[in-house]
Order: sequence, then structure tokens, then C-alpha cells
Amino acid sequence: MRLLHISGCLLLLVGSCFAIFQSAPDDPPTTVFSHSDTSPFWLSGQANIIFQAHPDFFALYSGTNSLRAEAEHATSRVFTLYTGVRLKNTELLFDVESAGGRGISDAFGLAGFTNLDVVRNPSLGSKPYIARIMVHQIVPLSHEEVESERTPLSLAPQLPKRRIEFRIGKMGTVDFFDLNAVGSDSHLQFTNWTIANNGAYDYAADTRGYTYGAVLEYQQPRFGVRFGEMLMPKVANGIDLDWNLHHSRAENLELEFRPTVLAKRKSAVRLLGYLNHANMGSYREAIQAFLAGKDPAPNIELHRHPGTEKHGFGLNLDQELSETWRAFFRAGWNEGKHESFAYTEVNGSIAFGADLRGDHWKRKFDRVGSAFCINGISQDHREYLRLGGHGFLLGDGTLRYGRELIWESYYTAHLWRGVFGSGQLQYIVNPGYNQDRGPVVVPGMRLHVDF
Repeated sequence: MRLLHISGCLLLLVGSCFAIFQSAPDDPPTTVFSHSDTSPFWLSGQANIIFQAHPDFFALYSGTNSLRAEAEHATSRVFTLYTGVRLKNTELLFDVESAGGRGISDAFGLAGFTNLDVVRNPSLGSKPYIARIMVHQIVPLSHEEVESERTPLSLAPQLPKRRIEFRIGKMGTVDFFDLNAVGSDSHLQFTNWTIANNGAYDYAADTRGYTYGAVLEYQQPRFGVRFGEMLMPKVANGIDLDWNLHHSRAENLELEFRPTVLAKRKSAVRLLGYLNHANMGSYREAIQAFLAGKDPAPNIELHRHPGTEKHGFGLNLDQELSETWRAFFRAGWNEGKHESFAYTEVNGSIAFGADLRGDHWKRKFDRVGSAFCINGISQDHREYLRLGGHGFLLGDGTLRYGRELIWESYYTAHLWRGVFGSGQLQYIVNPGYNQDRGPVVVPGMRLHVDF
């Protein structure tokens, strides 16, 4: 109760900030420092700090990888410096990042974990590291150009209407795949892993969420297609990437359609497929070895095979409903026979929600959003956990299976120039797919600064 009281006070504080800045101009700057729209150079930064907590909740039992049933709180922080230079149709990008702090229960015990900023191995510390180092090449296929919003990953203010884009270097797979206008920006929108991303998309990444790879895409106003070849980690949730492409790599293919569903409203439909090759284990082999008495406990790490394949699919929609309303939908599936390896322990997921811009209460740069998510795992995966097996995130010692159900809502307020404050609330039923634990309420606060 004390944690809920603290969170309530923090929400009240953010509400007071809304009133203080109510008299701000209609179109104030949204970065602390002004940035040129035409300069060939790019220099910007972000700071994102998230506080989350939960009170005591019911748990019939707990295991090594359980969400702690006792009240707890944690704060994470991510600081990123973005740099780049544009040389006509070639861009060179270099980003440095520092991730520190922790998530509740050190990110264990939930498939849909509450904070996308959390590094899944807090022992890595907060020492700065290279997040991205990338060459971005644009190949024009038409003379006509269209306006383009400059971002740290694309510096051109105009792009050819038809074009090929090629990127190679260190990057995040979800910098370019499975993007969604309503549910992808964890710094201003939702923060749950399986709402801000497709939970069943076991995308190539190290522990911090980055990999080396190449992305080739073709774009025109109504259609786009992109293909990416990425490196997989050597072990599940590992920091070291495997450079032996013969048995370890990830292919990603996404088709994007931009139809006109509602007049003058933006729409996007994305179809995703991926195939991972890695030193992955089989849930069924681990179960059979345990039942035969060969292993003292189910241990998927003992049944890994180089070059094992795992495939999955995704559907991703976003739709403008009015000038201020937007909605989104995601669905994902992967085969679930082999271990969850790089993102989270989900074999099937559905998420949907909406956001509303604050024009109606004269807060144009504020947003309120709400979303629901349903996560599930395969029969082999749930039996492995029931018998006492552990994944890299889950393991209560046993399991009375139920789908993980998540609701998340937030309010993000534009406080001053590039400073944004958010209050958020998450409610999770069957944490870690276990009906013998939960539900759990997770209130939180976020401070985001764009420099």
C-alpha cells in the first residue's frame, strides 16, 4: 500500500506540472536545443529514466526466475548520444549509449516485462558502449522527392519517391522491423516488452538489444519491402554475438502496405517473417532426458545443437481514426519447439490499443494511450516449465498454466521544450503464465528528455 501511495503522489505531481505548463505556446519546441533541418551534420541526445514498483501480491510459491512477490521498486536509466553526417545520398551514423539501474526483479518472472529499457543482465553495468555504427546508402529510383522527417537514423529532409536503401553495421533489428506508429516508442508511449514490440518476434539481438547486420529495402509511396540478415547471440540472452554465419544468423523479411482505408488518414499493414539459425535447444529433448532420468532437472542448455532453426510470423497494423485518434494491432507466432533465445519467452501474442493526442484539452504534444496484450507459450514450453525447467527469464519451479494477460495505460505530458513526463499503470494477470501467482499491479513514472 505504501508503494501505491508513493506512486499516487508522483502521479499527482505530474498532474500539477500539466497545469503549470498549460499556458505554453501552441507549438513550442520539442527538443531542448534547436536542430537544423538542412545541416549535413547531426548531433542530438536522449535521456530516459523510468521508475516502477509493485506492492505485495499473492504467490502460492516462487522459484529462481520468479517475479518477486514482496513489494519492490526499481529505477532504470538510458542515455544516448546520436551523431551522424550526410554526404549527399550516403549517411554515416554513430551512437553511444549508457544503460544503468535495474528493473523490478531484475527483469525475471514476466514474459511481457514492464520496462523495455531494462538490460536483461544488470551485471553488465552502466559503462558506455557503442549502440550503433552504421552506413546508410540511398539509391534514387526517381527524380521526384517527398518530404521526410529527420531522425537520428535517417538524416535526409527529402527522399526520392521511389528508392532503394541499404544499411550495414551495428544496429537494432527493431530499428527497422516491426515498427508501429502507436506502439513502438517506449520513451514516449508504452513500455511493456510485448506491447511496444511483437512478443513472439524472437529477433536477433545481444543482451542490450543490438546486433550487427545488413538491411536492404525498396520504398515507394504505397508499398515497401525490407530484408535483413543479422547476427545471433552465442547463447540465449548472451552479450557475445556468433560470427559463424554457417550455423548462426537470422533472416528477416517484412512487406509494408500503406493503403487508403479512411479518407485522408494514414494506414499501414506490415507482414513479417523470420528464420533464426542458432545454437538452440529443444524443449522436448530436455523433457525426455529428464523423464528418462538422464538429467536431474529439465535443462535445455544441455540439448543445444548448432544450426537449429526457429521460424515465426507477425502481423502489424496501425490506423489513424481522426486528427487525434490512432489505433494499432499486433499478432505474432513462432514454432515454440526450440528455446526462446534472444527477446522474450513468448510463442504467441496478440496486442491492440489506441492513443489520443491532447488537442481537445489544448495540450497538442500530450498523449494518452491504453493497450491490452495476451501472451502464450507452446505445449512443449509450458511442460518444460511445469517440470521445473528454467528459461532465461522464466522458471517458478512448477506451473499451473494460464495465458499472461496485460493491460497498460500511460499519460505523457510535454512539460517544456524537449522535456516530457509520464505516469503509467500496468496490470498483469498470470505473471509468467502461472495461475498460482498474481495478479500484480505495476505503477510507474517516466522522465524523458530530447536534447
